[in-house]
Amino acid sequence: MKKLPLFLSLAALLFGAVAGHSADKKPNILFIIVDDQSPFDLKVYDPKSICDTPTIQKLAAEGMVLDGAYQMGSFSGAVCTPSRHMVMTGRTVWHLPNWQGGKNCPDDITDNVMASVFNRAGYDTMRTCKKGNSYAGANQKFTVVHDATKRGGTAKTGSEWHGDQVIDYLTTRESSKDEDPFMIYFGFSHPHDTRDGTSELLAKYGAVNHKDKNSLPPANDKQPPLPVNWMEAHPFHHGHPGLRDEVSVSGVWEKRDERTIRNELGREFACNENIDIQINRVLKKLEAMGELANTYIVYTSDHGMAIGRHGLQGKQNLYQHTWRVPFIVKGPGIKPGRADGNGYLLDSLPTICDLAGVEIPDSVEGTSLKPVIMGEKETVRDTLFGTYSGGTKPGMRAVKHGDWKLIKYDVMDGEVRETQLFNLAENPNEFLKDDLAETPALAEKLAEMEALLLSEMRRLDDPYRLWNQPDDGLEPVKQAPKKPRKPKAKKGAKK
Repeated sequence: MKKLPLFLSLAALLFGAVAGHSADKKPNILFIIVDDQSPFDLKVYDPKSICDTPTIQKLAAEGMVLDGAYQMGSFSGAVCTPSRHMVMTGRTVWHLPNWQGGKNCPDDITDNVMASVFNRAGYDTMRTCKKGNSYAGANQKFTVVHDATKRGGTAKTGSEWHGDQVIDYLTTRESSKDEDPFMIYFGFSHPHDTRDGTSELLAKYGAVNHKDKNSLPPANDKQPPLPVNWMEAHPFHHGHPGLRDEVSVSGVWEKRDERTIRNELGREFACNENIDIQINRVLKKLEAMGELANTYIVYTSDHGMAIGRHGLQGKQNLYQHTWRVPFIVKGPGIKPGRADGNGYLLDSLPTICDLAGVEIPDSVEGTSLKPVIMGEKETVRDTLFGTYSGGTKPGMRAVKHGDWKLIKYDVMDGEVRETQLFNLAENPNEFLKDDLAETPALAEKLAEMEALLLSEMRRLDDPYRLWNQPDDGLEPVKQAPKKPRKPKAKKGAKK
């Protein structure tokens, strides 16, 4: 047998060591989450949208796009709070630590929240996001935390600030030659209101930061067109009197006229594009560091948003524009594609664990979306459940199975009891004129969906029942006493 020259043997050993190191290196995770964004803002989900987000579009073109990602719901008007608890814990809505004192949740849940899991697996963890309406106990588990609410229109007061925190963190890692894998939770405060975009982007979308409740914003041809399912008013009460998102958002208030809604969408799109710019800065930094190819990137939102669709403004409804969320994943081994997925936001934790080869905690109730992301499956579940009970009880419920979707409203102390049935293949925008709930020929389908909804409510420990369901002997839910609001200080008064 011929012996290799010494220098060739050493070179082969060195190459093998480098190759082995590369193969053994754990992938990084960049989890991007924005605040209050309907998937239909984006061209990825609505090709007719005029919102420019080239970075997000590139992620979608190079990764897997889920057309069926949902936020399970909320028992609070601050939908963000249960949503972010679900992201952090991987648990279903009635099993969260902030529902009824955590009665259906393990006491040691903070040992198994997102950052704790990745810290234990040898990852460096970092987060930046808004403050408040979140899960403080889970947030503080990240090794590096730079949180602040930034909804202004300048570099220091807007989305650029969040981008700076990630870039500064990566620069510090680079200078210290830190080779540990990282898990970065890259959150934004926008496009949640107040949607004060940068002056340049507001001008691009023909919008202004309208402050005068007694007048309308100026009309401008550059503004986004009205959504196809825009309505001047929802046909019945949404069930949450005095809801902030429906009556108090600066620039909109209770108005749903064309000028107000188009201006507000322009503000939303200005915020969306600025977020896209910040994501691009971070991805370029990762590329310059040689880390981009070994990083799984997830892009999503904590829930959707109405902004005029169906005559609503906020996130406290179960129409597709608000129940659904954008969900895009790009990274090693992922081929470009689209799939329904039938995923929930609460699947985020088991998914990123599965992608990174990190053990999924037993406390997680979600399902890894990795088989869908890798193109091996179309969906991970057949049925999807949605709830909103942050207003009058028991609230709204939804169930989706295949193309069929049922929404029920039991609100305003029984004054509003409504049922909607949609075939989403034929009516993806849920035009109310095509509501099929009272179609005699579909009575059997309606009964089937009603039974499926009750089954999901029982399975998920929903503590309420609707007017036409058996009460199952459930005890009334004890409502936490409302904290009295502090009176606003008068102008000129000493603090």
